[in-house]
Amino acid sequence: MSFRISVDIGGTFTDLVVMDEHGGVETFKASTTPENYVEAVLDNLGRAARHHGMSLSEMLSQGGGRGASFIHGSTITTNALIEGKVARTGLICTRGFRDILTIREGGKKEPFNWRLLYPEPFIPRCLTLPVTERVNSEGGVETPLDDQEAAETVRRLKALGVEAIAVCLLWAIINPEHELRLGDIIRRECPELPYVLSHQVNPIIREYRRTISTAINASLIPIVGRYVSTFEGALEEKGFPGGMLMLTSSGGVMSTEEIVKKPIYTVDCGPSLAPAAGLWFGRTELGRENVITADMGGTSFDIACVTDGVIAVSREGWIKDDMLGINKVDSKSIGSGGGSIAWVDPGGMLQVGPQSAGARPGPACYGRGGDQPTVTDANLILGYLDPEYFLGGAMPLYRSSAERAVREKVAEPLGLSLEEAAFSIFTTVNVNMVSAIKDITVWQGIDPREYLLVSGGGAAGLHIMPVAGELGAREILIPKTASVISALGGALADVTAEFSLSRWAESNRFDYEGVNSGLAELEFQADRFLDQSGVPRDRRRLEFHVEARYLHQVWELSVPLAGKRIGGPADLEALIESFHETHEKILGIKEPGQAIECIFWRVKAVGLLKKPTIAAAGGQGKNLNEALKGRRPAYFRSWGGMTDTPIYDGGRLGAGIRVSAPAIIEEPNMTVVLFPGGEIRVTDLGSYHMVIEAERRVGLRLEAG
Repeated sequence: MSFRISVDIGGTFTDLVVMDEHGGVETFKASTTPENYVEAVLDNLGRAARHHGMSLSEMLSQGGGRGASFIHGSTITTNALIEGKVARTGLICTRGFRDILTIREGGKKEPFNWRLLYPEPFIPRCLTLPVTERVNSEGGVETPLDDQEAAETVRRLKALGVEAIAVCLLWAIINPEHELRLGDIIRRECPELPYVLSHQVNPIIREYRRTISTAINASLIPIVGRYVSTFEGALEEKGFPGGMLMLTSSGGVMSTEEIVKKPIYTVDCGPSLAPAAGLWFGRTELGRENVITADMGGTSFDIACVTDGVIAVSREGWIKDDMLGINKVDSKSIGSGGGSIAWVDPGGMLQVGPQSAGARPGPACYGRGGDQPTVTDANLILGYLDPEYFLGGAMPLYRSSAERAVREKVAEPLGLSLEEAAFSIFTTVNVNMVSAIKDITVWQGIDPREYLLVSGGGAAGLHIMPVAGELGAREILIPKTASVISALGGALADVTAEFSLSRWAESNRFDYEGVNSGLAELEFQADRFLDQSGVPRDRRRLEFHVEARYLHQVWELSVPLAGKRIGGPADLEALIESFHETHEKILGIKEPGQAIECIFWRVKAVGLLKKPTIAAAGGQGKNLNEALKGRRPAYFRSWGGMTDTPIYDGGRLGAGIRVSAPAIIEEPNMTVVLFPGGEIRVTDLGSYHMVIEAERRVGLRLEAG
């Protein structure tokens, strides 16, 4: 039997999805081991192998090779950037442009706060060295590169102890001659140092974005190189034949060979795969193309939006004080997870997150030495979690430890009872999540009431209904595999990569020859990438896009091209009309007859991987009584507090069964709480389709605080 294995390493838990050739899906979770990430992966794989009655080496041998059957996502690059633990990197720039990373795009987050200093640049000025050269905007060489000075600059960076070098010269996107020569000089002077040339990693017109993406990419190469080598080496010792793919921030996967060269595309890779899985479930189970995915794990809460079946992408992604500068899935992450710490600020207000207890020591109830109250501790006190059935019983929870932490750090400082303090933590994190969802929906002109809310993450089933009620959402879909939704997205993903160039063209005097030659070059790069990834010709798709704007606007909108080239006036007119429609759809207005200017051209290479159809996963029970495990008190404020609540075994809820509130459904890796005003129907794939009664949506807000 062959397997498709997908791993997602999060801040608290490491998720594993194993799909067999018949469409069967098994999910496994283990506490992340930050000191050696592969330990948690091997722990999960060992349990998966035992589940299938085989040894670990037997399972790994059937999950590798060019069949793209071992897919891996990790937070290593995100964590390295957040914690500032990247490689010491030098930057070589054009003389006179040494402060690009300091000035950024010319403004501060709070422009009228005169006391606010510019954040420190990603690469300090002492490691940012200029060289004498100049290329103009037409590609002409104004000042030749001084090779001797360039060699001295490289040697100086080496003497300063850099582990990687980023090169970003002015207008290299038009004429990369000087960057290429600098690459030759670095190889000659410091062959042991990795280097990155800006025109190869992110050839876009805005200097800060091109420079920061080049610098970030260079700083991650040594880290990711060591990580991939160690990770694959550990797997190979257990029998893995190689051929691992890694999740990317654009919602696809790449080979480890490509990722080692462009590790920036793994930043925030986990949140980028959840919308792919959310769309798959929304489309397959309910025929829905408008989906909001909400993924609540142990450390963070990640949200993304899918409109008309298209996952939103953006160049506006940030990591700490810097923009990534690359196209990635447009997702938002906040520090609101099961492990988020509750604390009382100096003003006596309760706060939850963004700090997290992580995997070590974890929430107080884990019994690993943690003494800070977390969302998970609150959910245990409120009766939503069974201390004997967390992770299917594999990990006991200690209620006494949770009560002590919540009482000492929240209840006593605020003068609340234990239950009131726990419920305050519960509602506070709900409010944080509602605000985050509104940021990418309501404040961008999207009405969440018209979208299907797909819930993912091990903790989301506990919170998603009151959150949806506050948003006014009508429907929620909680997949059977919701606790590992990002890992499942990886299993359903395709090989992808984007190639772009900056080539300005105005519709009133369109440069057909220049644009089409650029598109031909992008097509060549895309085909070469798919060749190197081993994708057959009959399983390829190339998607062509242009980023355009009305004349003199500041920002562009992405518009798909109908074909591979702009063949003549008819193709150009179709492009202009498509831009008008896109502008009206996103911004509410359009200006027919107005000229547009095209700035960026992109080709997305997609290698379609063979994937089994997910088989029905519903339980075998034919009625609700067969699934009843027992009853326990759980907190429902609108019903007066602790309420005797039926507990159902999700594994015994067959397709078509309906569950009414109040109720708690327990799966091995997640728990679903059904609050007043809602009803659940079990779908053919075993998902929980939750519908909230319109007249009770407002009342449900009591549970959201």
